[in-house]
Amino acid sequence: MTKKVMNWTGFSKKSLQERINLLAEKQLLSSENVDNLKHNRQLPLETANQMAENVVGTHSLPFALAPDFLIDGKDYQVPFVTEEPSVVAAASFAAKIIKRSGGFTTVIHDRLMIGQAVLYQVPNLKKSQKDIMTQKAQLLMLADKAYPSIVKRGGGARDLTAEIKEDFLIVYLTVDTQEAMGANMVNTMMEALMPLLEELSGGQQLMAILSNYATESLVTASCQVDLRFLSRDKAKAQTFAHKIELASKLAKTDSYRASTHNKGIFNGIDAVVMATGNDWRAIEAGGHAYAAKDGQYRGLSAWAFDQKQQILKGSLTLPMPVATKGGSIGLNPSVRTAHDLLGNPNARELAAVIASVGLAQNFAALKALTSTGIQAGHMKLQAKSLALLAGAKEKEVPTLVSQLLKAKHLNLETAQSILQNLRDQESGTKIGKS
Repeated sequence: MTKKVMNWTGFSKKSLQERINLLAEKQLLSSENVDNLKHNRQLPLETANQMAENVVGTHSLPFALAPDFLIDGKDYQVPFVTEEPSVVAAASFAAKIIKRSGGFTTVIHDRLMIGQAVLYQVPNLKKSQKDIMTQKAQLLMLADKAYPSIVKRGGGARDLTAEIKEDFLIVYLTVDTQEAMGANMVNTMMEALMPLLEELSGGQQLMAILSNYATESLVTASCQVDLRFLSRDKAKAQTFAHKIELASKLAKTDSYRASTHNKGIFNGIDAVVMATGNDWRAIEAGGHAYAAKDGQYRGLSAWAFDQKQQILKGSLTLPMPVATKGGSIGLNPSVRTAHDLLGNPNARELAAVIASVGLAQNFAALKALTSTGIQAGHMKLQAKSLALLAGAKEKEVPTLVSQLLKAKHLNLETAQSILQNLRDQESGTKIGKS
């Protein structure tokens, strides 16, 4: 299916049905997935019951679209699954600005998963380390024999090392898992190695398992922003660029800020990881571990103001071992729709998209923080949430939100009071007309 270029102006102001119709009209989804959206087809309860224990229902979250990300010269319409207000709007805003400045570029440094087999009570750690490495070829072959199907697809065990850490002898295996995340694959390989590792070391098995610290699956997303998109006033634009650079430096210096800085990055990353049926917990664990790789927890992104070129440059590097096959990816209709929206990318391409989204989310947050402040956009969205909680119908929401933002106290009680007044006025108007 040929994906057509389209104008996304006003997409957020369209009705839900109009948005779905536009996706169908521009052939951005297959007819099956258009129907999935139109009829709100989600994970069947019967399937859910086979995926987890003690199932009593399914849980829904908003499935949204952040359009028009230009990544490595290609346009992507990115699916988000998130309940947090402003995340999709912020990502869309950043994507628009960055596209006008040339878009995102990415580098996939590698895509290998790491497993570790841990031995303890090893009589002679250094001798055992040497003995294991002399049998490296045999161990790699043994790992491949444990999972021959991945070898047939071009993947398999790639390297093996042994390290002494305190009283432990740890054997690390890197595996090309192809399109799968590969947890079961790597775990199977590691367990298959254990009998020989125990024999070679004379030690005892402690555990054999995949590591979520996927340092052999690093992705870097980069972009630049022309200063004219920060402000029409050249002096103000330079000030904003300098402040964003300082905010980036702060996140590298202060762990308290770094935690919130990185949370903002994961607002976007988690949303796409969830939409595409991947393990957001594993991605977060690896990302946060990477943020502390040099002994202090730091911000994952870096921004620098190039005064000579008058551009703001940003980059983000982190582990991104996402998959396009395996797990629950093929079971959930919403997940299949998400992959279709992205053009059914391979695992490397999907990793590039997600890293770019993280950088976009970070830019939007830093721009807001260093200019109007983060609350300016949040308060309107908070008011909308309160309006919905108060029971406002779709046509009542805009007026209620407008009045809520002018009220002294922004809370549910105020929203309910304003809503009741609006309905009383509407009822009085109808009676007067009759």
